Amino acid sequence: MKRAYRDRVAVVTGGASGIGRALGEGLAAHGARVVLADLDGDGAAAAAAAITAADRRARAATVDVADENQVTALIHGVIEREGRLDYLFNNAGIVIAGKSHELEPEDWRRVLDVDLDGVVHGVAAAYPAMIRQGHGHIVNTASLAGLVPAPGLSSYAAAKHAVVGLSTSLRAEAAAFGVKVSVVCPGMIATPIVEHAEIKNEERLSLSRRQLIELSPFRPYPVAKAARIILRGVARNRALILITPHARLLWWLYRLSPTLALTYWRRLARIGPP
Repeated sequence: MKRAYRDRVAVVTGGASGIGRALGEGLAAHGARVVLADLDGDGAAAAAAAITAADRRARAATVDVADENQVTALIHGVIEREGRLDYLFNNAGIVIAGKSHELEPEDWRRVLDVDLDGVVHGVAAAYPAMIRQGHGHIVNTASLAGLVPAPGLSSYAAAKHAVVGLSTSLRAEAAAFGVKVSVVCPGMIATPIVEHAEIKNEERLSLSRRQLIELSPFRPYPVAKAARIILRGVARNRALILITPHARLLWWLYRLSPTLALTYWRRLARIGPP
């Protein structure tokens, strides 16, 4: 796997924490030159500093992926500086949880701006450059919620289903130009995204979000291990990269019986008919 990344140039959005930071650390450990981009510029800088302290190569950039101009400037700047772009990991994301009737239009817009448009902006900036250079690999982070029902996460699921569709369609057309595309669908990973998620009407919950996580039948998966699985899947040019055993189980269940899977999710989330 190391040969796939040695001396390659990689950009990772959402690189300040969670999966993005772990991907940056893994890429750098395999010899890549990494740019960690995040709206949290201080967090990205700290992550890059930790990598360079280990005598590896990383830089940080403050970028709002919802802003097309910022993403374009990031990608074009990296290509101008490095001469090429080998990997783009579109990994930035946010979550706003709550029943659909409790979401405001602005909630939908915020999630779609980051989770979908952020990916679109990355693809729009990097894909033409990769076509010109005749190679490259775009890796889009979707979610298990992009494959199966996700009650209470309708805006997030809508964005992630779109990312899956974008990725599989782009993969089919990009192969003719020597460009690879993969989509990652994690399950529950031990990252800050759940703790930082906005939950509509959270004050009505009888349990804290930490207690809700602890009551889940699935334990959060170690983020470093998740990053290793992603990088191995990318090196093998996997179209769909599922990380956790429960993600693979639920994806299998949904394909086997969508009705049964929906019943399961409904009971797990304790959501019934209105």
